Amino acid sequence: MNDTYFIVTYRDPENLKELESITVKVKDIRDSSLGLGFISMSGFIFESKSLIVSPNDEKIRAKFEHIKSLHLSIHHIISIEEVGMEHDGLRFKKDKSNLLMLNPEQ
Repeated sequence: MNDTYFIVTYRDPENLKELESITVKVKDIRDSSLGLGFISMSGFIFESKSLIVSPNDEKIRAKFEHIKSLHLSIHHIISIEEVGMEHDGLRFKKDKSNLLMLNPEQ
Protein backbone atom coordinates (compact mmCIF):
# COMPACT_ATOMS: atom_id res chain seq x y z
CA MET A 1 0.00 0.00 0.00
CA ASN A 2 1.42 3.36 -1.02
CA ASP A 3 0.65 6.11 1.50
CA THR A 4 2.45 8.82 -0.47
CA TYR A 5 0.63 12.10 -1.01
CA PHE A 6 1.46 15.67 -1.96
CA ILE A 7 0.90 18.87 0.00
CA VAL A 8 0.46 21.69 -2.52
CA THR A 9 0.46 25.35 -1.50
CA TYR A 10 -0.62 27.87 -4.11
CA ARG A 11 -2.10 31.32 -4.57
CA ASP A 12 -5.74 31.24 -5.60
CA PRO A 13 -6.03 32.52 -9.21
CA GLU A 14 -9.56 33.76 -8.44
CA ASN A 15 -8.32 35.98 -5.62
CA LEU A 16 -4.84 37.20 -6.60
CA LYS A 17 -5.18 40.50 -4.72
CA GLU A 18 -5.17 38.59 -1.44
CA LEU A 19 -1.81 37.40 -0.15
CA GLU A 20 -3.47 34.36 1.40
CA SER A 21 -2.41 30.97 0.06
CA ILE A 22 -4.35 27.70 -0.15
CA THR A 23 -2.91 24.36 0.95
CA VAL A 24 -4.41 21.08 -0.25
CA LYS A 25 -3.44 17.42 0.03
CA VAL A 26 -3.69 15.34 -3.15
CA LYS A 27 -2.83 11.78 -4.12
CA ASP A 28 -1.70 12.49 -7.67
CA ILE A 29 0.04 15.26 -9.62
CA ARG A 30 0.55 15.00 -13.37
CA ASP A 31 1.33 17.20 -16.31
CA SER A 32 -1.87 18.84 -17.48
CA SER A 33 -3.57 18.29 -20.82
CA LEU A 34 -3.87 22.10 -20.99
CA GLY A 35 -0.26 22.31 -22.09
CA LEU A 36 3.04 23.76 -21.04
CA GLY A 37 2.99 25.57 -17.72
CA PHE A 38 0.07 23.69 -16.10
CA ILE A 39 -0.18 20.74 -13.74
CA SER A 40 -3.17 18.59 -12.89
CA MET A 41 -3.91 17.63 -9.28
CA SER A 42 -6.43 14.92 -8.38
CA GLY A 43 -7.45 12.67 -5.51
CA PHE A 44 -8.02 15.37 -2.91
CA ILE A 45 -7.50 14.20 0.68
CA PHE A 46 -9.53 15.64 3.55
CA GLU A 47 -8.80 15.00 7.22
CA SER A 48 -11.77 13.36 8.90
CA LYS A 49 -10.27 11.82 12.05
CA SER A 50 -10.08 15.00 14.13
CA LEU A 51 -12.88 15.89 16.54
CA ILE A 52 -12.06 19.57 16.14
CA VAL A 53 -12.80 21.00 12.70
CA SER A 54 -11.23 24.28 11.69
CA PRO A 55 -13.21 26.72 9.55
CA ASN A 56 -10.37 26.78 7.00
CA ASP A 57 -10.48 22.97 6.61
CA GLU A 58 -14.24 23.09 6.08
CA LYS A 59 -13.81 25.84 3.49
CA ILE A 60 -11.24 23.75 1.59
CA ARG A 61 -13.47 20.66 1.78
CA ALA A 62 -16.48 22.57 0.45
CA LYS A 63 -14.42 24.01 -2.41
CA PHE A 64 -12.77 20.76 -3.57
CA GLU A 65 -15.07 17.97 -2.40
CA HIS A 66 -16.68 17.41 -5.82
CA ILE A 67 -13.70 18.43 -7.98
CA LYS A 68 -12.28 15.58 -10.05
CA SER A 69 -9.05 17.38 -10.95
CA LEU A 70 -7.66 20.89 -10.71
CA HIS A 71 -5.51 22.25 -13.53
CA LEU A 72 -3.29 24.97 -12.12
CA SER A 73 -0.68 27.25 -13.67
CA ILE A 74 2.79 26.65 -12.30
CA HIS A 75 3.07 30.41 -11.75
CA HIS A 76 0.52 30.17 -8.92
CA ILE A 77 2.28 27.31 -7.11
CA ILE A 78 4.32 28.21 -4.05
CA SER A 79 5.44 24.72 -3.02
CA ILE A 80 4.85 21.00 -3.55
CA GLU A 81 5.85 18.63 -0.74
CA GLU A 82 5.87 14.87 -1.25
CA VAL A 83 5.06 12.99 1.96
CA GLY A 84 5.32 9.27 2.62
CA MET A 85 7.76 6.49 3.30
CA GLU A 86 7.82 5.11 -0.26
CA HIS A 87 7.87 8.27 -2.35
CA ASP A 88 9.42 8.06 -5.81
CA GLY A 89 9.82 11.75 -6.55
CA LEU A 90 7.66 13.89 -8.79
CA ARG A 91 7.99 12.98 -12.48
CA PHE A 92 6.03 14.17 -15.48
CA LYS A 93 5.46 12.27 -18.72
CA LYS A 94 6.18 15.36 -20.79
CA ASP A 95 9.10 16.72 -18.77
CA LYS A 96 9.85 20.28 -19.87
CA SER A 97 12.95 20.75 -17.68
CA ASN A 98 15.34 20.63 -20.63
CA LEU A 99 13.69 23.40 -22.65
CA LEU A 100 15.92 26.14 -24.00
CA MET A 101 14.44 29.62 -23.82
CA LEU A 102 15.62 32.04 -26.48
CA ASN A 103 15.63 35.74 -25.75
CA PRO A 104 14.99 37.70 -29.00
CA GLU A 105 16.52 40.87 -27.50
CA GLN A 106 20.04 39.42 -27.35
